[in-house]
Amino acid sequence: SQGLRALFAFAQPVELDLAASYLTERQMALFRQMPTVEQLHSLNVLRTVLAQSSAAHLPVPPELAVAALLHDVGKSRYPLAVWQKTLAVLTRAFAPVTFARLSRSGNPRRPFERPFVVYVHHPAWSAEMLAQTHAPPDAAWLVGYHQHRLEDVPQSDLVPLLQRLQRADDAN
Repeated sequence: SQGLRALFAFAQPVELDLAASYLTERQMALFRQMPTVEQLHSLNVLRTVLAQSSAAHLPVPPELAVAALLHDVGKSRYPLAVWQKTLAVLTRAFAPVTFARLSRSGNPRRPFERPFVVYVHHPAWSAEMLAQTHAPPDAAWLVGYHQHRLEDVPQSDLVPLLQRLQRADDAN
C-alpha cells in the first residue's frame, strides 16, 4: 500500500503548515528537500502520533513530533525509485542473508547496492542531518533508532517515545 501511495503522491497536496507548526525554519528546509511521497508519509506518521496521544490522553513531546516528521530525511541524500525501495523491503523480508550482504558495504554509490545501503543507513544520516539544525538531542536519538529492534536499543527514558514513533511509522 505504501507503493501505491507513492505512485499517486504527485496528486496529493502536502500540508506544509502542519509540518511548519512543529519544525524550525532549518528543519522545514530539510522537510522540503524530501520527495513528496516521503513528506506525505512523514505527515501521516505525525498524524498517527497525534491520534495515539489523543486516544491515550498523552502529550505529544516536541521531540517526538520532530522525529515523526524527519525520521526519513536521510533518504533524501540518495533518492530511490519506488521499485528500489520495494526491492529492499522484499529482500529484507524474504532473503535476509542477501539483504545483509548487499547492505554491508555502506557505499550508496554502487547502483545495485544503493537501495539496501539507504535502507540500513538512513536513520543515522537522518539523525546527523537533524542534529545539524540544532534540534533537541532527544529528537535526533529517536530518529537514529527509529528502525532498530527495541532489544538492540540502549536503555533510555526515550524508549516509550521510540515505541510510539515505531508504531506510527509501521502503520504508515
